[in-house]
Amino acid sequence: MLQSLTAWATRLKRDVVTLMFASHDPATPLLAKFLALATVAYALSPVDLIPDFIPVLGYLDDLVVVPLGVWLCLRLIPKAVIEVNRRKAEVWLAGKPVKQSSMVGLATILAIWALCAWLLWRWLAR
Repeated sequence: MLQSLTAWATRLKRDVVTLMFASHDPATPLLAKFLALATVAYALSPVDLIPDFIPVLGYLDDLVVVPLGVWLCLRLIPKAVIEVNRRKAEVWLAGKPVKQSSMVGLATILAIWALCAWLLWRWLAR
């Protein structure tokens, strides 16, 4: 079971990098580009939508949001584009890259939290 989970995580990592390359490919449809950028930004964001210290929910968002985004993107992007960018991702990953982080993802997550805090403040201020 551990071996199959490790294989799944490796494929997921490869597919996130594939989406990173596919989001810059001109053959990728616009909706798929936007969704791929959002998925990659969330996956690489140093801050989660739901912090990991919250029991169960903290890790559940990582186990649902990223795989669901990857799955949806892989369905929206043409197979030929996926194959080309998957090869690029495999070459890139074989080069032992430094772990990436996304400042766009960080800014997005912080903006969502700030909006939630503002809405809660407005609701409580009544």
